[in-house]
Amino acid sequence: MKNDPLFEPLTLGALTLPNRIVMPPMTRSRASQPGDEANDLMAAYYAQRASAGLIVSEGTYISPLAKGYAWTPGIHTQAQIDGWRKVTTAVHEAGGRIFAQLWHVGRLSHTSLLGGEQPVSSSALQAKGVNVFIASADGSNVPGFVQASAPRALSTAEIAEVVGQYRDAARNAMLAGFDGVELHAANGYLVNQFIDSGANNRTDEYGGSLENRLRFLDEVTRALIDGTGDAQRVGIRLAPLTTLNGCVDADPETTYIAAAKLLGEIGVAYIHIAEADWDDAPHMPVEFKQRIRQAYSGTLIYAGKYTADRAREAIAAGWADLIAFGRPFVANPDLPQRLQSGADLATHHRETLFGGGAQGLTDYPALTGTND
Repeated sequence: MKNDPLFEPLTLGALTLPNRIVMPPMTRSRASQPGDEANDLMAAYYAQRASAGLIVSEGTYISPLAKGYAWTPGIHTQAQIDGWRKVTTAVHEAGGRIFAQLWHVGRLSHTSLLGGEQPVSSSALQAKGVNVFIASADGSNVPGFVQASAPRALSTAEIAEVVGQYRDAARNAMLAGFDGVELHAANGYLVNQFIDSGANNRTDEYGGSLENRLRFLDEVTRALIDGTGDAQRVGIRLAPLTTLNGCVDADPETTYIAAAKLLGEIGVAYIHIAEADWDDAPHMPVEFKQRIRQAYSGTLIYAGKYTADRAREAIAAGWADLIAFGRPFVANPDLPQRLQSGADLATHHRETLFGGGAQGLTDYPALTGTND
């Protein structure tokens, strides 16, 4: 189609994106062991998808206590930095652009993933009924899901240390060759555990009032800007209405409009909104999206079961600038080409999403029948 909104270029800081299609972060649990390092297989996977306007890497944990799922990559050791450099080099050589999603899961972890240590959070509130993926759920070396362990609350001194770990992770991402970083502040992970009232019962400067609950987001965002050296290399992922992993806010519209306004004042490159996308999930009204646009003048990315037509409508309406397509990118390495031509989309194999090797990661064919 002529004048297709999905294929108009967009300027994002120093980058020119050739289209409005984003590959969002998706955990695939293929990091090399025992060091949780990105590897050649992951480099091939991301390079296959370099035709996206922007790739955001899978969640990448920033410190040993930030880890929450087996075989996920980190970015706090030299070997991990070197592993990610393989990925960024491959993506850039294929003509792509890639941000690192920086991840601290907080309470959504298990002692077996943390060397026996207890997970940390804003508060000592367990995410009951929430499972995390570990390498051996029953002692048989068969991976599986188990109940997240009970956390302890971070002290104010420890909060400052975590903020510093985010700063270091941003610096490491730049050393690894990423074009920028995205803060995972959504889906019930650590930053979200401070923001949402139902997960934060602190009585100090990080809890209670909305201003206090947004303080950690503020401090971490500024640390990432310091670490990258440029606010236009920093994006933030938020999930205003999702109740994933036990995080619920009493007044999400007020909370997340305030978060968007704060991030606009700081001057980050983009906000990435994860809409709830499961059956019977809470609906995010267009009026809410329009209020976010009014509060934040930067680039807005939306993700959540978008079709090509819904994506075009969102961009044309003005409340979205970029649209992220998650699951479709798993099985369609050349997704932009397929969306532009109207070609059928392949379906991913659910059983190969987490862990394993090339099967279900790099063996999905492009329209040409190859993955070259």
